[in-house]
Amino acid sequence: MSCAAAPLMTPLAARVAKVDKETHDTFTLTLEPADGQSLGGFAPGQFSMLYVYGVGELPISISGDPHDPARLVYTVRSVGRATHALVSRRPGEAVGVRGPFGRPWPLDAARGKDVLVVAGGIGLAPLRPAILDVLRRRDDFVRLMVLYGARGPKDLLFRKQLAGWARQPDTQVLATVDYGGTSWRGNVGVVTTLFRHLRLHPAQTVAYICGPEMMMRFVVRQLEARGVPGSEIFLSMERNMKCAVGSCGHCQLGPYFVCKDGPVFSYEQLRPWMERHEL
Repeated sequence: MSCAAAPLMTPLAARVAKVDKETHDTFTLTLEPADGQSLGGFAPGQFSMLYVYGVGELPISISGDPHDPARLVYTVRSVGRATHALVSRRPGEAVGVRGPFGRPWPLDAARGKDVLVVAGGIGLAPLRPAILDVLRRRDDFVRLMVLYGARGPKDLLFRKQLAGWARQPDTQVLATVDYGGTSWRGNVGVVTTLFRHLRLHPAQTVAYICGPEMMMRFVVRQLEARGVPGSEIFLSMERNMKCAVGSCGHCQLGPYFVCKDGPVFSYEQLRPWMERHEL
């Protein structure tokens, strides 16, 4: 798949096609070219720098279908001035786009193997393109297992799609919440509590993980305890990315710049740095 990038430092003009509300504070934006130029393709796991004119620029993972080159899709949680301005765009309004940037999920590493996806909170958004790609190329993989944890039932993203994925052959989708309330009939607890429902074959499993760093640490420990090698575990890091090209140094993690050397890393790369607090 071609992943031709836009100019590194010059945003392309995009038009908001639609904005879908996912939860009370999370929205999915669909962008299309504003001037006839292609926004370019992307690989699952890559991100863009989105520029809200007059407000600022921020890195957002692409959450759409990598096989749909006509549009780019982003799922954004409104947590500050820039993200609020972004999710408040109306259809037809402009957004600047730089990218795509970064190392994608190495899906070819899982050919002929089981794929395990573990997501926490909005971490499901960067993993959604990988899931869509696996489902589209279903014969290339064996089983697909998706574990997803959120704060509460109202915080679950892509609920209809989760149900649709669960109906696919050789696919297992499990969700859990920290606090269920009286109407929730599903699992309650952190995402690692879902491992008891899996039939893991460690020697033929490749894992892709995205979520809060503390959650990812505990997921990795569970996987290694079950015999999955660190070289077969991949994580997407969310650090303070500013320039996207490794120049400003804001996203440095040990010897790496997350924007350029990541955001996807193997656990073997991150092992010396993941347990160092405040790094």
